[in-house]
Amino acid sequence: MRKITGIKSVDFKVTARGYGVVNWNGPTTLAGDNGITVDNHTLPKLRGYTNLTGKVKDETGYKYKKQATDINFKDTPMYISQNCIRHHLFKDQAFDLHYAKNKNLQSVLASITGLIRGYVVPSSQCKRTSPLLLEDFIDQLGNGNFEQMGRSGSKEKSKDDKGEDVASNSFFSKTTFGETEYIAYGSISVEQLSFISLDKKFDRAAMIINEGDGEQVAETVQAFIKTLDPTRKPKAIFHSNYVRQGTIFEEGEMGILLDNEAIDILVNETIRMVNELSIRQAKGYMYVDSVLIDYNDSHKMMRVKHSESDVSQVPEKNYAVYFYAQ
Repeated sequence: MRKITGIKSVDFKVTARGYGVVNWNGPTTLAGDNGITVDNHTLPKLRGYTNLTGKVKDETGYKYKKQATDINFKDTPMYISQNCIRHHLFKDQAFDLHYAKNKNLQSVLASITGLIRGYVVPSSQCKRTSPLLLEDFIDQLGNGNFEQMGRSGSKEKSKDDKGEDVASNSFFSKTTFGETEYIAYGSISVEQLSFISLDKKFDRAAMIINEGDGEQVAETVQAFIKTLDPTRKPKAIFHSNYVRQGTIFEEGEMGILLDNEAIDILVNETIRMVNELSIRQAKGYMYVDSVLIDYNDSHKMMRVKHSESDVSQVPEKNYAVYFYAQ
């Protein structure tokens, strides 16, 4: 059996900086100073945090809640979820998939959304698995604090649903943050990036094509990739039977295979987007400060996370080829 060699993934370490919270978790049920449960405290996303103390009342089974100040920001650091990061990374085309139909999937496929972000069209189950893996952005500084806030309104009292007097003045609290510094990791899978299935045989068709349309779809994808770097000559090649390396029966599928040049252009574009990522929302902000790249030709997934001395910051080999025409 032929061994697959070359760059199998492009992994990277991201360092980002900012101020405040950009990804809130929302109001959280906690215990007040007098032991009464309160629902007016808002928390950011905290990795590993639970609002339960672990104590249970024997008589009723009630689970006791923590107080808002009972947080260790080193043990349960703030983070920005990878969903939030992906939304802002592909923000330019965030709403285009609402209009994706079978008849216009060629335009979706020949885009950053189609080639990098991935998509699913529920009506036909056409889909493209994203080659981009992102982890949550974890804060390293732990500059969190409890902040009491108030909202003032008219002195006149109104009635609640029970007919009781309610003042329009209210108090609430938040866990806020000062300066932030995030560390995150990501990876681009060469196998998932390089091959685009156009066949329903294995239930992963990016789009359904008519006979004779494959070459035209490949040309459209190729033309889009070339717009990302007009100085280079990428190729997207259609074939009616691409077979995955190492299969027993050599049963293949229709699809498009990107050559080394096309893969490299898309990798560079993805890294550029990550490098230029910034988020400004919820009275906070974050921007990417640096990206350490590893052109990984080993079996060690995310080796950049464990040993930066082993990384290859420039591509010393071609990208791995996982499919061949049969």
